Amino acid sequence: MRRGVRIGVDVGKARVGVARCDPDGLLATPIETLPRDERTVAGVLAHAAELAAVELVVGLPLSLSGADTPSTTDARELAAELAAASELPVRLVDERLSTVTAHRQLQAGGRRAKGSRSVVDQVAAVIILQNALDSERMSDRPPGSVVPRTKDHDIGL
Repeated sequence: MRRGVRIGVDVGKARVGVARCDPDGLLATPIETLPRDERTVAGVLAHAAELAAVELVVGLPLSLSGADTPSTTDARELAAELAAASELPVRLVDERLSTVTAHRQLQAGGRRAKGSRSVVDQVAAVIILQNALDSERMSDRPPGSVVPRTKDHDIGL
């Protein structure tokens, strides 16, 4: 397992959930929910700089069959923006059902859906990052695929 803090990102149309892990890559924890606007990339990168992160892990929302969804383009675009704006590696990782799982975890903890919208994004980011960490620990390989630094390339999994 590679050492270093990683930042997990759950991309949504209105909000972006952000999570982090400890330097040993054992446990993901929530940081913040950012509004999805022109400051989103700067906000994610500010957290990465503050925590001396070694990598950004962006969830790629695929359908259950593995095909692209309308949200897949959003995630690819934000990942490309992060890669273009930073020297840090940016990885896209499969995040099927992370938001559904986040909603279920919050409901099990007694949170109402209406008051939990911003928290759901953070929990989804935690789930994305934790799954990536667990995958790397089990396979001894970094998860997902690295996003090219230029926007001229296709970004895929």
